[in-house]
Order: sequence, then C-alpha cells, then structure tokens
Amino acid sequence: MLNIFTLANGRLFQEEIESLEELSKFQPIWVDLESPTIEEKRWVKQYFGLSIPEDAMDEDIEESARFYEEDNGDLHIRSDFLIADDEEPRTVRVAFILNLSNDSLKSKGVLFSIHDEDVPVFRLLRLRARRAPGLIEDAKEVLLKLFDADAEYSADTLEGIYDELEKVSKQVLAGEVTDTLAGEVLGEIARQEDLNGRIRRNVMDTRRAVSFMMRSRMLNAGQFEEARQILRDIESLDNHTAFLFDKINFLMDATVGFININQNKIIKIFSVASVALLPPTLIASIYGMNFQFMPELAQTWGYPYALVLMVASALVPMWYFRKRGWLR
Repeated sequence: MLNIFTLANGRLFQEEIESLEELSKFQPIWVDLESPTIEEKRWVKQYFGLSIPEDAMDEDIEESARFYEEDNGDLHIRSDFLIADDEEPRTVRVAFILNLSNDSLKSKGVLFSIHDEDVPVFRLLRLRARRAPGLIEDAKEVLLKLFDADAEYSADTLEGIYDELEKVSKQVLAGEVTDTLAGEVLGEIARQEDLNGRIRRNVMDTRRAVSFMMRSRMLNAGQFEEARQILRDIESLDNHTAFLFDKINFLMDATVGFININQNKIIKIFSVASVALLPPTLIASIYGMNFQFMPELAQTWGYPYALVLMVASALVPMWYFRKRGWLR
C-alpha cells in the first residue's frame, strides 16, 4: 500500500496512490509504504529517484548499521515501534529515509517510511495532524512527531499495565488464593512483564533514534528543543518501567508464597495423619507378635479391647493437635 501525505493550510492530508500517473500529481512531504509491492517500489524509484534497500526491514541487521548518513546527505533510520496488542504484543521494524540532498528536487525534503504492517503510532499522528493546523511544517517535523507519538503511546500502554496489575493486586492480597487462581494470576503477571519489557526496549530504541537526529545537526533550534523534550519524556518512562518491574516481582513472589502455603497445608494433613496413626500401628504390631499365648485369644474381650485401645490412641493425638490449633 502506497500512501502520500501533503501539507495544505497547515494540515496533513493523506492520499492512497494506485498508479504512477496519480503519484505525479502531488508533491508530498511524507511517503508511507506499508508492505510495498515491487510495482510500488518501482513507482518510487521512477518518480523520486530513490531506490529502497532490500534489507530495509531486516530484523537481523547489525545494531550499529541502523542509523547512518549517506554521502549525499540522506539519513537512514531503522526504528522499532510498539504494537500493544492484547493477544500478541510485538514490535514492528520501520525503515525511514529522509532525503535532504539536492540530487533530486522531487524527493528533497521528503520522508520515506517502509514497514510490513500498520502501526498505531502512525494512525495517531495522522489523526492529530488533520485536526491540529500547524502541527507539522516539514518532513523532519513528521519524523520528530512520530517519535513523540511513540513515547506517548508507550506511556499510555504503561498506564494500562498499571490498571491490570492493580486488578491482580486485589486478587492476590484479598486473602484466599487457590491454586487455580494462582495459575491465572501468574499467567497475567507474565504477560504484563513481557509487555513492560517490550516498552523498555522500545523507548530505548526511540532514544537512540532521536539522539541520532540531534547529532546529525539537521534540526533547527525549535526542533532541537522538541527533541530534547522527547528525551526527557523517555527518561521519565524509564522510572515507571523500573517501578513496574519491582511491582511485578513483588506480586510474583506473593503469588508463589500463596502456592507454597497451599502445598504446606496438604503436607500438614499428611503429617498429622502419620503422627495420629503411629500409636494404633504400635498397638496392632504388639498384638500381632508371636506370643506363646495370643493376648486377643486368651481373654474374652481381647479383640474388642485391642480395637478400642487403637481408636483411643488415635483420638488422643488428634485432640491434642486440635487444642494446640495445629489443625486449623
């Protein structure tokens, strides 16, 4: 899918392109390619003179090669954006090419973005740019606003983790935690921990991208200050992710503790039963010894007396345990 974005009266307008002739009618500041076809790549190369690298969206590219500036002045940034899906949280690699050279007038000052699937941050920026005149002035501003929206999206996702962990806290600290509930709680904690870790990695990647833009000296004074504000926002998110890791560890330990308590209750039952049955076992063993005259046959009430004695020897320990509160 090939989408272009143009500025008109300070607003960002989107157009979906379906042919090369349609592309030639516009002078965009942002060209977005979502799962681009070979034909769409050919249109971009033919109209803008830009060849999209084959490894633009490769996941195994070296970290040191994700941010670089070509000899002609074009900036290449490969950054990861978070998708906080309830079923499968993940990150999507997006390749940015910011053309600042004079080689091609059609592509000068145009931001190109290539990715495999729709990114929530892109939708958020498109919505804001349509509603807020003057939000975006050029292609560099588009890239900065994307990273700004990414930081805000991460913050919103962190708030969602706070809410989910609050529900888990009420379940764990309410009192009785069964093994079934403990299993559900551990599963939810693991999901939130995974999402929190992805957010931490995402903001780290955004920090590197913004820092690269600041070092490249392509930003004006206002944009440079905006980039510094994005870094400050990211710094505040680091504190929240660290706190959430501590909270997750606490809830994990508390849940595992309740599981151990439940297991100890089961072991306690077997321990009490073993101690209570020791006296009857001893009596039965004594009466079963090979005497010259068997005690249970030498008297009329031998067997009933032995049974009563065995029952009494079992009830006395149980009564003692109950009195001490060990059966509660």
